[in-house]
Amino acid sequence: MAPSSSGSSQTSIADRIARVRSRIEATALASGRRPSSVILTAVSKTQSDDALDAALMAGQRVFGENRVQEAQAHWAARRKAFPDLELRLIGPLQSNKAEDAVALFDVIETLDREKLAEALSKASAKTGRSPRVLVQINTGAEPQKAGVLPEEADALITSARDTYGLTVEGLMSIPPAAEAAGPHFALLARIARRNGLDVLSMGMSGDFETAIRFGATHVRLGTALFGDRPVVPRVLND
Repeated sequence: MAPSSSGSSQTSIADRIARVRSRIEATALASGRRPSSVILTAVSKTQSDDALDAALMAGQRVFGENRVQEAQAHWAARRKAFPDLELRLIGPLQSNKAEDAVALFDVIETLDREKLAEALSKASAKTGRSPRVLVQINTGAEPQKAGVLPEEADALITSARDTYGLTVEGLMSIPPAAEAAGPHFALLARIARRNGLDVLSMGMSGDFETAIRFGATHVRLGTALFGDRPVVPRVLND
């Protein structure tokens, strides 16, 4: 699938991806880690077709989406053209959308309650697909934010694994915007270690280098790759 964006737009996104990859490599090496141990997830929500195609042409293959329906529109056709794509759901998931999510995504990063674990298990049995799962931890105990509380994380991880048979491979978090990210990344790493989990999805455009220093295996970047997110106009009900 050839990109339809202008040459300058393609170059801009390709350059941003290259610069971010260079920063990831430098930070990983400075932390005594292999650069290949950190995977860049491009946050593609609300992005245009041109932007997505430019990222694909630049070699990006791991993408994170916030909404099932938007992801279906973005990737249904592109998946056929790029079979090595990895799609990760990084936004909250309603239990009644579990079957659609399981059918589309390779990884669901936002398991945060037992009801959703049950829904994912049933959807996997029905569709024959078993996406890998991350448990989202609300490290700042923010009432407006999704995620299981840290003190309840161990129980949910155990239930997801043992009761519902999900492949739980790691944890995800979004630290409070007004607080230093480091302590939250450290907390996530501690919860992962005591549960024998290797994958840590943490760090966004403003703090991904800090996240790498605390052990992130996946960093989720949107603005750093695509520029400021497009403004999506609100549709008023009639």
